[in-house]
Amino acid sequence: MIKFEHISKSFADRQVLNDVSGVLEKGKPNLIIGASGTGKSVLLKCLVGLVRPDSGHVYYDDRDFYNADRDQVIEIRREIGMLFQGGALFDSKNVEQNVRFPLDILTKMPYDEKQDRVNFCLKRVGLENVNKKMPSEISGGMKKRVGIARAIVNNPKYLYCDEPNSGLDPQTSIVIDELIDELSEEFDMTTVIVTHDMNSVMGIGEKILFIYKGKKLWEGTKNDITHSGVKELDDFVFANKVMNSLRGK
Repeated sequence: MIKFEHISKSFADRQVLNDVSGVLEKGKPNLIIGASGTGKSVLLKCLVGLVRPDSGHVYYDDRDFYNADRDQVIEIRREIGMLFQGGALFDSKNVEQNVRFPLDILTKMPYDEKQDRVNFCLKRVGLENVNKKMPSEISGGMKKRVGIARAIVNNPKYLYCDEPNSGLDPQTSIVIDELIDELSEEFDMTTVIVTHDMNSVMGIGEKILFIYKGKKLWEGTKNDITHSGVKELDDFVFANKVMNSLRGK
């Protein structure tokens, strides 16, 4: 479980997050949603330690991330997997080298064991016999699946996904959503997904936090979202439906 309390963050004179608290549940996708520029990606960066909040606390199974000693911080970071927007693969490394990278830098695992783990993760995301291909030789959807394989290769307790469907067609987006959902349950991970895609929300939104202008205005499930009673959320949902209709989703 991940719990965060009273997270605030400003850049210069602009407050991006204002006293945001929440609990992210184990074994299911937890979605952080909101319009672009509303603070959801900054919240994710605060949770993983890429940006330090001005105030507040982040707890990983009762371990206070920002007040932990160096060894405990390293321990927590080793338990985190990250799927970056766009996949963020290394262009100079082939598929298996990209997936193996966290094992190379975070473990002393023997090479043969690393390869077994890489092959297992690639097979689990539906990619076999692509080990030696370069990122430039595979499709956008395959790159996302390689990114997922890399994110889970270290058997993380916590999986973060930043806009996992960015740049994908509707059909591939559904495949990626369903894969993340399956992996969350299968490996009992606390999975956190930042998105503004209502198709993802309605497909896998078991726990949803809605961020608006740096504040958490609502939380619930996909079953509750269409009758939330929160005007800002209703506007967000309606705008998404209009955009998806125009895009043919």
